[in-house]
Amino acid sequence: MGTPLLWAGFNLFVVLAVALDLGVFHRKAHKIEVREAAIWSGIWIGLAVMFGLFVWRWYGEQRGLEYFTGYVIEKALSVDNLFVFLVIFRAFHVDEKVQHRVLEWGILGALVMRGLMIATGAALIARFQWILPAFGVFLVYTGAHMMWKHERQVHYERNPVFRFASRHLRVTKEYHGGKFFLRQDGQILATPLLLVLLVVEITDVTFAVDSIPAIFGITRDAFVVYSSNVFAILGLRALYFLLSDLLGYLRYLGTGLALVLIFIGVKMVLDPWIHIPVTLSLGVVGGILLATTLLSLWAGPRKEPAETQAQGESRKVDGTNVSQT
Repeated sequence: MGTPLLWAGFNLFVVLAVALDLGVFHRKAHKIEVREAAIWSGIWIGLAVMFGLFVWRWYGEQRGLEYFTGYVIEKALSVDNLFVFLVIFRAFHVDEKVQHRVLEWGILGALVMRGLMIATGAALIARFQWILPAFGVFLVYTGAHMMWKHERQVHYERNPVFRFASRHLRVTKEYHGGKFFLRQDGQILATPLLLVLLVVEITDVTFAVDSIPAIFGITRDAFVVYSSNVFAILGLRALYFLLSDLLGYLRYLGTGLALVLIFIGVKMVLDPWIHIPVTLSLGVVGGILLATTLLSLWAGPRKEPAETQAQGESRKVDGTNVSQT
């Protein structure tokens, strides 16, 4: 489906959207209030829906359904990321006024990494027929693991990139607003905010290992996979600020996401013998997410969401405690 002109036009739109967001609408550091987050969430969801209708109109019902299914899956899995982002920001005591800056640059890096991962996945699928069933087995295992553990923990401090950066970069003891680097006494120093950004990037790559194979289970069209991922990611920052105070109410969302991954994994394993239509896939995914969301709201908030892991913590960076200015 993706012609060179379509790829170029879509990526140009992404670059312009990120540039406007960073350079115009959110140039100054400020706390994102619920009203602003709701407006931007509505804008990004509206753009995603309009693009899906464009795909449906020009490339047919099948591609349109694949796009919307992929978008719903990626959007739902993105909410799972938000729980971890909340813990990261509280553990590192990141000021609410600069959290949007970390997320925006994190999203920019995520777009690049997702593009590379999708291109690699598409090439592997085109060359090796056994890749899709293998992805399916991996998704079933991942979903079952989520069901058993209930909580997804990302041990970013064990990641080689984070360990290398925290040990070899010269890092200031305190934050300096929204700056990632700072010049002092003729030397360029990193701030703790740069390490927080690295943690966000590491976390996104970890979660992308689940989400990208899941969308390949719906469609093999690389452009549909890429565009649905991009629109879900572009709205992630606004969604974080919109739901940050409500995440504790989604206590059963992790179970729903685990069931979604298991369903998609089984679909990929059975696909050579039993074809499950994309309409049925969309209905099953939507039904699972709706049911677990309603059940979560009915059950009420979990006790001390995220705070239990982050309260009173301060991560040590380069031998010094990270504290908020």
